[in-house]
Amino acid sequence: MTGKRILLIVGGGIAAYKACELVRLLKKDGMSVRCVLTHAAQKFVTPMTLAALSEDKVYTDLFDLKDEAEMGHIQLSRQADLVVVAPATADLMAKMAQGIADDLATTLLLATDKPVLAAPAMNVRMWQHAATRRNVATLRHDGITVLEPDEGPMACGEFGPGRLPEPDAIHAAIGRALAHQDVDVLAGQPDFAGKHVQRLLGKHIIVTAGPTHEPIDPVRVIANRSSGKQGFAIAGALAQAGARVTLVAGPVSLATPAGVDRINVETAREMQAAVQTALPSDAAVLVAAVADWRVDEATEKLKKEKGPPALNWHKNPDILAELAQSAERPRLLVGFAAETETAVEHAQAKRVRKGCDWIVANDVAVDKMGGEDNRVHLITENGTESWARMSKLDVARKLVEKIADALA
Repeated sequence: MTGKRILLIVGGGIAAYKACELVRLLKKDGMSVRCVLTHAAQKFVTPMTLAALSEDKVYTDLFDLKDEAEMGHIQLSRQADLVVVAPATADLMAKMAQGIADDLATTLLLATDKPVLAAPAMNVRMWQHAATRRNVATLRHDGITVLEPDEGPMACGEFGPGRLPEPDAIHAAIGRALAHQDVDVLAGQPDFAGKHVQRLLGKHIIVTAGPTHEPIDPVRVIANRSSGKQGFAIAGALAQAGARVTLVAGPVSLATPAGVDRINVETAREMQAAVQTALPSDAAVLVAAVADWRVDEATEKLKKEKGPPALNWHKNPDILAELAQSAERPRLLVGFAAETETAVEHAQAKRVRKGCDWIVANDVAVDKMGGEDNRVHLITENGTESWARMSKLDVARKLVEKIADALA
């Protein structure tokens, strides 16, 4: 996240004091933070405090003549990578939903062309009021990420949903919202559609990605052509959809998607152990191309002068099949199958043989492993869906929609 630019709009509510800790966390990650305080927010936290923490000017007034001579409100709204509203009060979200621009904060929100994330904070009755529910639905439909508030005791003495999420939770959500800028799998693609962003909130999903390497000697391995791009794209899309994601990655050099917990492994047995350690989970998406076989590793480099080595072969664990039989079997278990002929037929048989819920199959004789695009077939007990060729990121997004429907 180093170098990312956050415009933080602080609404007026008792939870405004948590903005100070949020700024500290963002700065610790190497982000730059510019703060905007509404008039009401200044009753709870001072501009001087946030200026000291952000090491930047704090903005409060739409009619600052110097800034407006330079169209400062337009510049502020366009220079950030992400606009964050925390706390987002009921009044502020109502204005956002209706396009009202009567102060600096709401004018910025109406003028911005950047992604917006809102963290609500209000009384439980206000959060549950029909007007607020309509406003939240409107904002999400418009592509704004609206987090779910925490539940607990409130400053007013009541108990229920409406508390501002803790700063570390907002910090993680910011990471997920910026994920498409941090992942080098398919740079430049648009962000995950806002209406899907929080559908998997509270779900834990395990993803495996990349190849495994089975050592032959200290310098040689048994490997395959998997790049890890599809698995990493799925992990990133799941995180953007609100899930807590554990990514078990074979030896690849891809950047970790924002908001994803990554465990690096090399061999099939290491991958199996990492998956077992990550359980329990609501779903597991096993994208990795796991080597079927391993050999006894030589302690010294094998010399070609001695001729072809006699290798002792051993079958690797079947992570998908064993997870399907596990007492901690996820509610939804998805496998992947790379085939070179009759991909659908082989995948249909594999789904039954492995005992998983879905198989995502692709013909690697057509779409070579390591490429940027994929044409897949989704095999379930209800039949087969054949998807058009699309980018791996779009495959990930479409699959995540299916996963969200299945876990709803």
